[in-house]
Amino acid sequence: MPNRAETLLQAIREVDIPPVTLMEVCGTHTMAIAKAGLKPLLAPKVTLLSGPGCPVCVTPARDIDACLRLCERDDVILTSYGDMLRVPGSVRGDSLLRQSAMGADVRMVYSPMDAVEIARENPAKKVVFLGVGFETTAPGTAIAVRTAKDAGIGNFYLLPLLKRLEPALRALCANDALAVDGLLCPGHVASILGEDGFAYVAKELKLPAVIAGFEREDILLAVYRLLLQIQAHAPKVENAYPRAVQKAGNPLAMAVMDAVFTPCDSLWRGMGMIPMSGYALREAYADFDAVRALDLRFTEEPPTACRCGDVIRGMLPPEKCPLFGTCTPEEPLGPCMVSGEGACAARYKYGVDV
Repeated sequence: MPNRAETLLQAIREVDIPPVTLMEVCGTHTMAIAKAGLKPLLAPKVTLLSGPGCPVCVTPARDIDACLRLCERDDVILTSYGDMLRVPGSVRGDSLLRQSAMGADVRMVYSPMDAVEIARENPAKKVVFLGVGFETTAPGTAIAVRTAKDAGIGNFYLLPLLKRLEPALRALCANDALAVDGLLCPGHVASILGEDGFAYVAKELKLPAVIAGFEREDILLAVYRLLLQIQAHAPKVENAYPRAVQKAGNPLAMAVMDAVFTPCDSLWRGMGMIPMSGYALREAYADFDAVRALDLRFTEEPPTACRCGDVIRGMLPPEKCPLFGTCTPEEPLGPCMVSGEGACAARYKYGVDV
């Protein structure tokens, strides 16, 4: 008796269309696809490209450099999620983890609320939380800022590096050099924005879109539904992850984001400055902005041989980067090899055509 994955694979193979290229937007999908070894099973009918859905990967080097300069201040405690600690800046070998080893007070946290608590416990220090992520982490970050304000914790600061997915996808799909036939949309972001949050993909970008979960069967089901849309020449947004994603999303999460943040222009690694693609603190919360409060400066990035920017845009497979293999998870030269959602890390870890 075939299992569900085998049944879906067979159904995919039986869809009568020429070979297609699909992009999985989410970095968690990239790693799940690699772990399950799905790319070789789907080829040659389906080619999967990795997109700009890893928040660590899209954070530009200039922002990492600014964080590293903060480490030089004795009055600062820097807090961050784990992956960010190992991302190199413009200087090879330099990272927050290295700065920590050299004596800087850099602490890994699992939640922005952990950083608020550290600020409460260290009133003589300025505690900076590196706010990275998409709409998935933005609500929790907003709650942390609001909690600090309500509790009168004036030594907590946010470095707002959060990104908005829609402007990035619009910019990506406007690139004529990238030919994709459909999008595998991120279940995590969709759990906040809902199915309605991706309506523009079908209506305006004219691309089939399916919101997918993260098990192998979830991904195969989404691929199958995308192929059926392509076959019918009828792009729409389908929710193949109803156990986590509602049509209208999570209104409470969206409300707290809107109360604390406002959209702003933001720089993306490999994609440049994208209008209204980031989150800035609203004026009512401006005192918690690390950029303003600590007079943080951003400098020009030097040229590099790292091709993470091209990998993020789906223009280059990881193994085609000239640094691949020299750049490793143990000694990374770019963020895509550091992040647990990075395409380079997935390719290196699983050693198959991911």
